Amino acid sequence: MSVGLLLITHHPLGADLLRVAAGIFGTCPTRVEALEVENDAPCDLMLAQAEQMAGRLDAGDGVLVLTDIYGATPARVAGALLARRRHLRVLAGVNLPMVVRALNYAALELDVVTEKALAGGRDGVRICPGPGAED
Repeated sequence: MSVGLLLITHHPLGADLLRVAAGIFGTCPTRVEALEVENDAPCDLMLAQAEQMAGRLDAGDGVLVLTDIYGATPARVAGALLARRRHLRVLAGVNLPMVVRALNYAALELDVVTEKALAGGRDGVRICPGPGAED
């Protein structure tokens, strides 16, 4: 078994991140879905969809939810989902390194996958040195 991964983002970020990640891996190596929130979508409808998706993704090891902007509608939906499900963790500020890490380590325990994804997202943000500069 492995941790399921649910991206709850503004449209079209989630599907784009998963498409790129699948290209890196050749396929998505775990159960993964994206819920993309339109600006005018009702939160209760989005929460119902998120609950259904999380139910499909959880094969017993839990679900990691990655969302984009803390405090925005997708993150509020993820927070409401967190209040309803026991084996669920939420990280905000999703980026491609975070998604890749989550997919790469999905076979580990939920808390470990969460920490690996957080580290990947944080460590994947860098100032790129200019020509001739040392790293």
